Amino acid sequence: MKIAIITAPFYRHINDGLYQGAVNYLNRENIEHQRFDVPGALEVPLACQYLVQTNHFDAIVALGAVIRGETAHFDHVCEQSSRGIMNVSLQHNIPIGNGIITVENEKQALARSSVDESMGKENKGKEAAQAAVALLRMRKEIFQ
Repeated sequence: MKIAIITAPFYRHINDGLYQGAVNYLNRENIEHQRFDVPGALEVPLACQYLVQTNHFDAIVALGAVIRGETAHFDHVCEQSSRGIMNVSLQHNIPIGNGIITVENEKQALARSSVDESMGKENKGKEAAQAAVALLRMRKEIFQ
């Protein structure tokens, strides 16, 4: 198994936690991974498509954070990045763990990106990696 991890480090301190959560899980599972950075959440779907076209990866984990601001931009970014990721996944039949968190404020983002399990929330980067791996394992079970 080889997994691509795309990070949209617009909020670097948050994305570093999401990335670390995903990497910690993948390392425990002995799964090879490679990181790719893009400017923001809207660029993630196209990056997913590029990576699928290489045929080098079995799954993708998409990580980032979108924090609500004062305009409707938040809604557009959340909707379009999620839609784009889902479209790539379905069109190319590849598992993509969507770990782009969409939150109201930085406090919520930090709680969901913390690798400190005492914060009370599960790290969403870890959850995205777990989802991608679970789908890979399910596909293997179904098609063998």
